[in-house]
Amino acid sequence: REMRSGPYIVLTVTDTGVGMDAATAARVFEPFFTTKGVGQGTGLGLSMVYGVVRQSEGYIIASSELNRGSEFRIFLPAIARGVIDGAPELRESLAGTETVFLVEDEPSVRALAARALRDHGYHVLEAGNGREALQLAVDYDGRIDLLLTDVVMPEMGGRALAEALRQTRPLTRLLFMSGYPDDEVLRRGIQQDRTAFLEKPFTQSTLTRKVRSVLDARVELRSS
Repeated sequence: REMRSGPYIVLTVTDTGVGMDAATAARVFEPFFTTKGVGQGTGLGLSMVYGVVRQSEGYIIASSELNRGSEFRIFLPAIARGVIDGAPELRESLAGTETVFLVEDEPSVRALAARALRDHGYHVLEAGNGREALQLAVDYDGRIDLLLTDVVMPEMGGRALAEALRQTRPLTRLLFMSGYPDDEVLRRGIQQDRTAFLEKPFTQSTLTRKVRSVLDARVELRSS
């Protein structure tokens, strides 16, 4: 996509790794594309970066050569200070003190989401899969206000986790997230029109807005 003219802030990230051939470099921003073996990653990291940059009306350009490393340049539109000055009010409106149980098997996605929530005042519990989450819930004595879970995970998916967790914590609210196509999400038992759902990739503001809206909802949200 052609870049619009105007002032930008540019962030450049380079490495000296093995690099990529042209065919691989052309697909680095595709959701779930990865050169790693089975079980070593889901390929959502760069896809989420791309989504966040585009939702911020910016651009990201990747260049790489085999055995010469890679370079990523992120162009974010510069904005007037007057717009920035209003940001604290928006941040405050999305803040909270509740406990959010974040369950996500992709470490990079989990780290980004956890940081965004903690920056907005939430207490965050983290787990990498459903079975790990259930054990953590047993060991945790405090209240869990919201379960924010990926739909597709190894060992135990989000739907099964939500049903198991609500056996002992029926007041915990639910928010599912996924980067898979709608039909795959539905096949996993999640009807997006009947439960709270967050599509990946998402921005920090999209995440915190959705979390806040689910926590503030008057009607208890159910998984089916």
